[in-house]
Amino acid sequence: MKTLIIVIGLLLPALGWSAGGNTYPDDEIVIDWDDKLSMQRGARTFVNYCMSCHSAAYSRFNRVGQDLGISDEMVLENLIFTTDINGHKTKVGELMKTTMTDEYAEQAFGTVPPDLSLIARSRGVKWLYNYLRGFYVDESRAGLGMNNGVFDNVGMPHVLVELQGYQIPKMKTRKDSNGDAHEVIVGFEIIKPGTMTRSEYDQTVYDLVAFLDYLGEPYKQTRKNVGTGVIIFLLAFLILTYLLKKEYWKDIH
Repeated sequence: MKTLIIVIGLLLPALGWSAGGNTYPDDEIVIDWDDKLSMQRGARTFVNYCMSCHSAAYSRFNRVGQDLGISDEMVLENLIFTTDINGHKTKVGELMKTTMTDEYAEQAFGTVPPDLSLIARSRGVKWLYNYLRGFYVDESRAGLGMNNGVFDNVGMPHVLVELQGYQIPKMKTRKDSNGDAHEVIVGFEIIKPGTMTRSEYDQTVYDLVAFLDYLGEPYKQTRKNVGTGVIIFLLAFLILTYLLKKEYWKDIH
């Protein structure tokens, strides 16, 4: 029997409930770019749970360490678990690539898992945060056994299930704009706890999304700081220019 084809859902168009406005969860999220500890924890989660399949090939390990306040020694010890074709540990200056080859991915999953360097810019942090918290048990889906409240008929396995645990949806009947009744998810119930409480898991997902947000635009905070400085300079220059104009024109008026 052909190996189960795992269609990676992160880069495919959101269908189903997403299109109908019935996604759950649908919580807002604001990333604090000053919280480097959160991004450090997110980097740890990323390399432990995501990089076995996904790359972040637009970033280098040492650049991530530099931006997040992690020394090269700590990066080597805690963030790099890959090796080259000769079995030597990946160097700290290398790109963040998975060791899985495209050929193996095609044979095992039927598709190549997408690079996640720009996923936060593509999907948005809110979508990612809710998507990673929205997996639930769906026995009707043979093989995968999981679905997602944000991405119906998701193809990606729930790689964080050992942390979150197994949950089932709480359903409620609601009518759409046409008056048709639909069963929609209004909550989740944990049936098999993971190693984390709900709040701990939510924080872990937040940290992971914060790291992905950083990967998508490493210069974001610098750009904002520079922009603020430029605006302050222009305002100050405007005041000086106005005072100079008054000085030049005082004798005419």
